[in-house]
Amino acid sequence: MYKGNTAGGGGPESNMDLYTVVLAGMILALLWMVRVKSRKNNLPPGPPALPLIGNLHQIDRYAPFSSFLEFSKTYGPVMTLHLGWQRTVVIAGYDAVKDAFINQADDFMGRGPLPILVKANTIYALANSNGERWHQLRRFTITTLKDFGMGRKGMEEWIQEESQHMRAYIHSLKGKPFDPTFLMSCVVANIVCCLVFCERFDYDNQQFLGLLNVLVNVLKFGCSPYGQLYNIFPTLLEYLPGRQHAVFAQIHKVRKFIGDKIQDHKDSLDPNSPRDYIDSFLIQMEKEKNNPKSEFLLDRLVGTVSNLFLAGTETTSSTLRHALLVLIKYPDIQEKMQQEIDAVIGKRTPGMQDRKSLPFSDAVVHEIQRSLDIVPFAVPHCALRDITFRGYSIPKVRPRLFQNRIDFRRFLMNCLFVCQGTKIIPLLHSVLRDEKQWVDPWSFNPNNFLDHNGNFKKNPAFMPFSAGRRACAGESLARMELFIFITSLLQDFTFSYSEGPAHIDLTPEFASFGKLPHRYNITATAR
Repeated sequence: MYKGNTAGGGGPESNMDLYTVVLAGMILALLWMVRVKSRKNNLPPGPPALPLIGNLHQIDRYAPFSSFLEFSKTYGPVMTLHLGWQRTVVIAGYDAVKDAFINQADDFMGRGPLPILVKANTIYALANSNGERWHQLRRFTITTLKDFGMGRKGMEEWIQEESQHMRAYIHSLKGKPFDPTFLMSCVVANIVCCLVFCERFDYDNQQFLGLLNVLVNVLKFGCSPYGQLYNIFPTLLEYLPGRQHAVFAQIHKVRKFIGDKIQDHKDSLDPNSPRDYIDSFLIQMEKEKNNPKSEFLLDRLVGTVSNLFLAGTETTSSTLRHALLVLIKYPDIQEKMQQEIDAVIGKRTPGMQDRKSLPFSDAVVHEIQRSLDIVPFAVPHCALRDITFRGYSIPKVRPRLFQNRIDFRRFLMNCLFVCQGTKIIPLLHSVLRDEKQWVDPWSFNPNNFLDHNGNFKKNPAFMPFSAGRRACAGESLARMELFIFITSLLQDFTFSYSEGPAHIDLTPEFASFGKLPHRYNITATAR
């Protein structure tokens, strides 16, 4: 029987060998093309990238910021990585981040689109916009929130009042163990609701709890490896099954809630007496209704309120949860704070004027934020124009040609080549762990914010809210909330865990774009 010319290598095995050689050759050619192009364009250095996946195979999906930090030890503080087919410049360490986002703030103020937020229909909102839209919305938002008390006495009184509701609720538990997750979300969300809706909700309000549950689920998804995969391959994952579809369906509940509140405000609006952010925005919409360049439109309002609600709730509430775990983990720190608070404040409600008289407590609050490092990458930036930084070139982002339908030719090209344009990530994790800036960056140590006399000292590398033009607009509000809520809790309670401090794990349960603490049933014993 004829078996083929084995000597000539014409059988299936030989064909397979040929395919393997050709495929390997194509991969090597693509790697060479990417590497040569990077050198030609004077991009920052970085590890060689594979087609399609870039450097994803070299990144720890459960702690990607740690991988980025390791890369910076080899390639320096300014480096190029490829996340899938997205070219990304990562800036690491306090000195480099300061040079970029403070000293060259105008160059690095562009916001890179985050696909999860785009899918949530907030692409036209404050957090995701650029250019004139961003200028108009940010200027209006900061001015309006200040008018309603952010950073002023009025807001401080709202926070103090909410702290009383919080403490009353914990007292009602009579020492029974509880999970503080939703309580902390309710407490912080009520402050945002006061600013935006001129309304607070009871902690057992089912609609309110359902809304907060959606926010928790969205944040969990965004902080998970699968959520990061969506941010890297959004077009592909739109056509694959997965929990992303359920998460995005839930987001519509938030938008409906906000839309209903906006309609209520329209029905009861008094243009001469704005009650909150929504009223002020509606009044501005009416003033500029004939201005074709106005950014005061209904979709901007819905998106920006969504931004304020999500960013203003879950980051601060997660930090409060981490604070409780720290106090349980280090009971000596908890006791020392209580002694300082008792000596300075006594039984009255803490206020921001007490910070200078509570240096140790203030240092602990700052160290809680530094050690949690809640948004290790910040929200991505992008190059809106060609940037020269530290001798390297960072090319601008090329705009997408198609917004509302899939361009399969573009999709296929993206599958083969690293796309044009550059995302920029300030690696805040590296700033908050910079060994040149902190006494003991990898341990919880309040001395990072205390001088040799025990007085509070500032550190310019304290950047949990990012830096530069795109730093968090709610920074002053978050600082006020954290200080007042933590000190008021320690006035009334000592916190503990049934299995003891050694069983508290301060490493995050979810850690990617953001970090979420582990959940425990803790005990609050009345003092």
